[in-house]
Amino acid sequence: MGVLAKIIGVFPMLVLLISGCGYPQLTQEDDAVIPADYTYIIGPGDNVQIFVWGNPDISTTAHVRPDGKITIPLVEDLLASGKTPSQLARVMEKALSKYVRDPQVVIMVSGGLGSYSQQVRVIGQLSGGGGTGGGGSAHYSAKTFPYKRDMTLLDLVIQIGGLGQYADGNRASIIRNIDGEPQHFGIRIDDLVDDADFTANVKILPGDIVIIPQAFF
Repeated sequence: MGVLAKIIGVFPMLVLLISGCGYPQLTQEDDAVIPADYTYIIGPGDNVQIFVWGNPDISTTAHVRPDGKITIPLVEDLLASGKTPSQLARVMEKALSKYVRDPQVVIMVSGGLGSYSQQVRVIGQLSGGGGTGGGGSAHYSAKTFPYKRDMTLLDLVIQIGGLGQYADGNRASIIRNIDGEPQHFGIRIDDLVDDADFTANVKILPGDIVIIPQAFF
């Protein structure tokens, strides 16, 4: 009788482990609203186009180095990473004001992933190996994407290019930063893609980490 009781006690934990339900499921009803003032934050690897009105000779394009800094004519080693485009423009105006009278700067960003805090990372059983900002191995692969406003799980799966042959999409999960604390939620990729169950099409937020495990056999 004691052995039976132990088996019965362990059984619910096994069910949770196998079903992947150890984390609360993320649903469309969950509060996942991007603030109205959400703005792209510049990160290493971005290209910034700098327009200085009336001064085409110092208007240029700069690549954000791994240390987060850029160098342009008249200004060296200016920290760009961690700033919004408008914040960088104001800092650049102050720096250029030593050489240019009342500089007016406009910043445009292209070809990057943004700051680490805003990137969306996917790791696990993915189709193919590697991708933008990631690499593959015999056991898993990883990809990194810039966050796009109103991105959903379906949008992310399309960008990934599909799951690997041995992936268990319904045991996938998201690690999300909420009020400064990482929290873990379950998601249902197989239900979304295989069964067209759009109740599983949850929102993706900046900084989300999606983990796609291997299926049990």
